[in-house]
Amino acid sequence: MAGIFSRLSDIVKANINDLLDRTENPEKMIKQMVVEMEEAVNKATTAVGSAIANEKRLERLYKEKMKLADTWQKKALIAVERGRDDLARQALEKKTMNLKAANDLEGPLAEAKATAKQLRTQLTQLKKKLDEARSRQSTLIARSRAAKAKRQIAESISGIGDSAFASFDKYEEKVLQIESEADAFAELSGDTTSLEDEFDKLTSGDEIDKELAMLKAAAGK
Repeated sequence: MAGIFSRLSDIVKANINDLLDRTENPEKMIKQMVVEMEEAVNKATTAVGSAIANEKRLERLYKEKMKLADTWQKKALIAVERGRDDLARQALEKKTMNLKAANDLEGPLAEAKATAKQLRTQLTQLKKKLDEARSRQSTLIARSRAAKAKRQIAESISGIGDSAFASFDKYEEKVLQIESEADAFAELSGDTTSLEDEFDKLTSGDEIDKELAMLKAAAGK
């Protein structure tokens, strides 16, 4: 009977190892583990029920044999009182036979009681662990989803790669080159503009002198 609980422990350990190896869908694995633990506990419960039933059966047989022994003891007494030693002897033989049967049952009965008690204790512990697993299930699933999202972000970032940054730098160099060429053309075109500005300054100076003369004339100077 105790082997059932050993197998249950092996199932739990195997499921944990399987979960670690098959991380592609940990949420599904966590749920499956709880389901299998529930099935194992159900089987253990059936085994405990069988152990208790065996204890009750042996106890009932023991009580029956003791009761029969007491019954034949009373019959032997009646036979002696009525002078039927022959019947009294047969009754005592029956009594002895039933007492021996009861004595033979004492060992198996004690063992059955101890086994049933042990299995009940183990089953209680297993049910407690199952309850803990159920309560932690939602937390583990939430952590699994968070870890999956974190991994996806990390994979997206790493997916950019050095080649993408190299291409970005290449385009930046092209932009700098275009800007340099634009500055060069602007500088070259600036020589012609400066020459035209010199002539404009000469003509603009004449206009100012004319306006100044007109102001002096208006002022009577």
